[in-house]
Amino acid sequence: MDAAPLVNAQTHIMAIAEVIRLAVAPVFLLTAIATMVNAMNTRLVRVVDRRRVMQDRIKDAGELPSESLKDELRLLIRRSRLIYLAILFAVLAALLICIVVAGAFLGALVSVDVAKGVAVSFILAMSAMIISLGLFLREVYLGVSFGMNLKL
Repeated sequence: MDAAPLVNAQTHIMAIAEVIRLAVAPVFLLTAIATMVNAMNTRLVRVVDRRRVMQDRIKDAGELPSESLKDELRLLIRRSRLIYLAILFAVLAALLICIVVAGAFLGALVSVDVAKGVAVSFILAMSAMIISLGLFLREVYLGVSFGMNLKL
């Protein structure tokens, strides 16, 4: 009986166990991204609801809606676009993290060097997340700063 297949199988199992251990961190990252997408989605729903209210107010105002109503509607449209793009880039980051995990398993199963591809995917994922957070921060700033210059 040849011991080589047994040693080869154990090596293969050890490689897969190592990949599973390494895949835990990206899975936690996916959880964090999902939480961020949930928070952004909640903001998007609120902005869209407010935009609908403003559109009704403008329609009810007749031919000459006030400039402040139009300004707020424009701001709400801008905010909804920013949130949408932030969600888009967060989801892109999540997809790239999935590619990182799948690439790590593929490399272990097929015994192919995918280190550069996995590294590039991870860098792209982090870049997408940075863009997402930047867009989200801009939207929050617009939401908080609107009406700050009004004199009471």
